[in-house]
Amino acid sequence: MGSSSNTNTSGGASDKEEKKEDKVKGKDSSEPSFKENERVLAYHGPLLYEAKVQRIENHEDEWRYFVHYLGWNKNWDEWVANDRLLALTEENMRKQHELDKNQVVDKTMKSGRSTQHKPKGSNADAKADKDDTKSLMKGKKRKSQPGTEIQEKEKRSSQSVLVLQFPLTLKKQLVDDWEFVSQMGKLVKLPRSPTVDDILKKYLEHRAKKDGKINDSYAEILKGLRCYFDKALPSMLLYKKERDQYAEEVKGDVSPSTVYGAEHLLRLFVKLPELLAFVNMEEDALNKLQIKLLDILKFIQKNQSTFFTTVYLDDGRKNADGAKTK
Repeated sequence: MGSSSNTNTSGGASDKEEKKEDKVKGKDSSEPSFKENERVLAYHGPLLYEAKVQRIENHEDEWRYFVHYLGWNKNWDEWVANDRLLALTEENMRKQHELDKNQVVDKTMKSGRSTQHKPKGSNADAKADKDDTKSLMKGKKRKSQPGTEIQEKEKRSSQSVLVLQFPLTLKKQLVDDWEFVSQMGKLVKLPRSPTVDDILKKYLEHRAKKDGKINDSYAEILKGLRCYFDKALPSMLLYKKERDQYAEEVKGDVSPSTVYGAEHLLRLFVKLPELLAFVNMEEDALNKLQIKLLDILKFIQKNQSTFFTTVYLDDGRKNADGAKTK
């Protein structure tokens, strides 16, 4: 009896250890590590992104999670294993920021070799900077070998993202905007004030005051951003529930940049790495551009309370007969 009892106890302890080990590996079939609708941090490449668990399934005794990267197009949604997810804690968020920081430092060090011998502040350098900016904002594409397009695009996109780090308050703004529209069915009231056009003009005035003159390279970037916004909005920057509103508000020769505001401009910054994936620029010139884009983001953050709306409307627009439509 005593021997049998000892054997059972040992076996129970062994089972507990195995279950504990399985749970660490994400293979505990009895209970998933994360729940549906839970916010998490998800690895995508070398970096961590804030995401939301939308669905859960158990596949061959291993839990998998279908995640949506907050603030990103749903085309990036994917199934991931347990080892790619972290709980959304302060400690893990610090880890996320540290990874971002390390990637930027690494990229800066690599590009430093190509800039250390260039004369600073010269007219030639200023002209080259302006020419590079024009080339970028016109969207000239790189030529690529067949079969390498996807890999090259992903590589270029990941490099661009490293520098376009969003301030935390703007990250939250993106998440809140996504939840208002996609989860709660609300819409931004249009036309916005200030509009995208207004914000870009305000930034140019800000730079002119700071620099003591109008900087041509910044003017070119802002012109390009306005062009990108008008072209990208209907195809890339709208959530499905916003398309009817777009059809009602943007007609004829009306430019989206004169109707929409900071909420949708911020979405453009999220998509810029993808839009600029094949731009024909040297890495040093691209780094300079990204520094300027980050400065624009900081300007938007500084004016966040006045640029962004705090009230979203229910998606109930009235037709000519006064009846609501959806």
